[in-house]
Parts: sequence; structure tokens; C-alpha cells
Amino acid sequence: MIETHTIPTLDHFEVSEHAVHQVLAAALEKGGDFADLFFEHTQSHSLSLRDRAVNATSASIDYGVGIRVLAGDQTGYAYVESTGLQDMLKAARTAARIAASGTPGVPTNLSWKETTARRYPVLRPWDAITVHQRIPFVQRLNDAIFALDQRVDKVIVSLSDSTSRVVYVNSQGLVCGDYRPMLSLSATCIMTENGVYENGRASRSYRAGFEYLTEALVDELAKEAVADAAILFKAVKPRGGEMPVVLGAGGSGIFLHEAIGHAFEADFNRKGVSIFSDKLGKSVAAPFVNVVDDGTILHNRGSLNLDDEGVEGQKTYLVKEGILHSYLHDRISATHYGVPPTGNGRRESFRSAPLPRMRATYMEGAQATEAELIASVKNGVFVNNFTNGEVQIGAGDFTFFVKSGYLIENGALTTPIRDINIIGNGPKALADIVMVADNPLVDDGTWTCGKDGQSSPVTCGMPSALIGSLTVGGIH
Repeated sequence: MIETHTIPTLDHFEVSEHAVHQVLAAALEKGGDFADLFFEHTQSHSLSLRDRAVNATSASIDYGVGIRVLAGDQTGYAYVESTGLQDMLKAARTAARIAASGTPGVPTNLSWKETTARRYPVLRPWDAITVHQRIPFVQRLNDAIFALDQRVDKVIVSLSDSTSRVVYVNSQGLVCGDYRPMLSLSATCIMTENGVYENGRASRSYRAGFEYLTEALVDELAKEAVADAAILFKAVKPRGGEMPVVLGAGGSGIFLHEAIGHAFEADFNRKGVSIFSDKLGKSVAAPFVNVVDDGTILHNRGSLNLDDEGVEGQKTYLVKEGILHSYLHDRISATHYGVPPTGNGRRESFRSAPLPRMRATYMEGAQATEAELIASVKNGVFVNNFTNGEVQIGAGDFTFFVKSGYLIENGALTTPIRDINIIGNGPKALADIVMVADNPLVDDGTWTCGKDGQSSPVTCGMPSALIGSLTVGGIH
């Protein structure tokens, strides 16, 4: 495979090494211990279809640099939508005043770090693709959905892409860069039957170029969106109560992300907020439970060659054989704990400082089959389509809204169900996983994490898993 892009350097931002050294020196002039610069240039495009025709297109360019200064526990941050020397110096001195400690620091001479990671190779870059080349796929998805079921009343399709070029520099001399593509395609299908309307949605997102936009992908999304809506006409709201819950493979991984994953991010543990802050090295689940946060999956939405602090992406076991194995670290938390960073320093853009953030968070498969999990349940529910949820990081309590699933009666899936809540406590639910299936699946939907008001692309996944008891909110 021959890629058609190159890793950006300082030249892309029309900045010299001498200028960068000046900016870092200005950032450290009030006594900072450490400073870094995050250069970013992002080109984005989107188009949408409603009422069987493309009705909107847009394009944007985002460009600038974020400057961070660390002095002990103090963090100073400033950004500027320019890479002109005087603008950068002004921003650097603003950050320096926020994190001031006394004796000025001195930046080290720069040394380029080459990464061998190529987790999102691109054959056809998005910035070389015209609007007219994008439109047929959106139209084809619309037409495929209408062709699948005569009950389809309306279709909404969205296609977006972006190309980000970033360069990271710090006062210890590190310089590195990354080229980050992104493709997102989604469809909402609205169906009607006997005056009742239901909707289903399907989406896919990858760090990939135009070559990933295929007829096969379009057909897959069309079938999924229609099936997602059609099942709801048969679904009922079940009786609620305490019962076993089988989480289906794939998108149920949002449970891991929200109810458990955030509690493993090191900033919450360093501050003593997380319920797991004193659990490192201790048992938190059954020995067959392994939970991973992974930045190395080829073309995955959450993968990174380098994180936003220049640390290479890696695979990190959060829970290994039931033991809390690691937190997710950025530079600040890694320094606090005296461990290497895990490649989880992430930010929404150059306008924000990095935080410990998840990438692709999933559970590994075990030995049981999904059929065995279901057969072991006399009365319970199988859930596989989550829409939103609410989690308290400290206590770990959560509520998730489940759009669809099935009743489990006498060890078999029976009636489709809809519009229920599952309520519980993340650490307790993790400890109450009694069986894990051999069908691990990462859901490649358009998942986005909104921690601290910053949006970052992520993915989630899991095999089917049986939780011994959760509160199911339904009819009482």
C-alpha cells in the first residue's frame, strides 16, 4: 500500500526551529517546569441529504497553536489562531503568567521523533476529493433504504470528513507530527405503520481516506438502519425490576466507556474522585474479565499514531484477569504516579489542553457462547441498542436508556422490548459480570466523548456479557 500523504513538519506551519525555541523560552520565562506547543491545521467537509436530495454542504478550515506551561500543579494555557511569531510570543507569555513559579526555565534543542506507527494509511486523501465525488454515496444510501421497506417515510443521511495535520513540540526537545484522517457516514430511517412512526439509525466512522467509502459500506448501513426501525413496531415496554441483564456484543460497550472507563482515567484517581482511586492492583472483577483501552487498531476512530502529547499510541490493559492493572495517563498524571504515560493525553483541538481520555475501550472475549449466556437466564433482558446515559464518576452510579432489546424467558429470546432504563453502579456491575462470551466486537459508530466539555472521537465494544443483577426500569 502506497500512501499519498506525508507526515507534517514545522514547515507546514511556516514556523522555524528558531521561532519555536523563542516561543518555548517565553513560555518558561516566569519559571515553568515544562512547556509544549500543539500546532494544528484541520480541513473539514460535510454534506447532508433530506427529502431525497442533498440539501446542504459545508467546508471549514481550522488553524492555530495551543501553548501550555506546567509549574508544579499549576497549568497555564493559551492559544492563538495564527503561527506568526509575535502572536505566539504573546500567547506564550499569557500561559507563563498563569503558571509562574520563579526561576526561568530553558528549553532544550529540538530533536525530531519519527514514529513507525501507520494506523490509518490513506490512498485517496479527502482534501483531493470533490463534492461531486462524495454525493453519489449519500444518494445511494438514501435510495437503498427506501428500496428495502415500503414503510420507509423519510431518510436523513450525513457524510463528513476531516483531515488534521498536527505537530507537537515540547521544552525537552521533542518534535513529532501526525496526519489524521476521519470519515463519518450515518443514516436515519423514519418508518410508518398504521399511523405510528419509528426511527432507526446506523453509522460508521473510521480514520481512513475516500477509498473506505464503498458500496458495501452503504448497503450495510441501509440494512442496519431499516432493521433498527422495523423491530420497534413489534416491541413492548416490559415489566421492570431487579433482574439479570445480557449486554449484546458491540455497541453495549458504551456501558464500559461511561460506567467504568471514565473511572479509570488517572486525573479522576489522582484527585481521589474515582471509586477506583485505591483499587490499583486489587481484584475488581472475575478472573475471565479483561478490559482494554487501545490506540493501535487499524483505521479505528479512536486510534492514534501519537497522542496530543507526542506519546505513541499503545494498548493498555485497564483490567487484566480481573485485577485493576492500570489507569489511563497523560503527562501530568504519569508524573504524579511515577509511571510512563499510556498515550491517552488527548484534546479536542489546539484550543484546549490535553486530558487523560479514552480511545477504543472494549472487553476481550472469554470462553462461553452467547447462546449459553442466554440459556442460563430464566427471566431477564437482552439489550443491545443504547442511546444515552448518565454517570456519576465518583460513586459510579449510572442510568442508561436502552432503545431496543429482547425479553429472556426460560433461557430464550422472546418478545422485542423498547424504551427501558437500566440502572446500577459501575464498579458493582463490573464485579457482577458472571459470564463473558467468545464474540468480541468493536462498534465502529460515530461515538464521541464529551469529557470536560471537549469532544473527542472514541470507539467502544465488548462481547456479549451477563451481569447477574441490574435494575430495569419498565412497567411496574
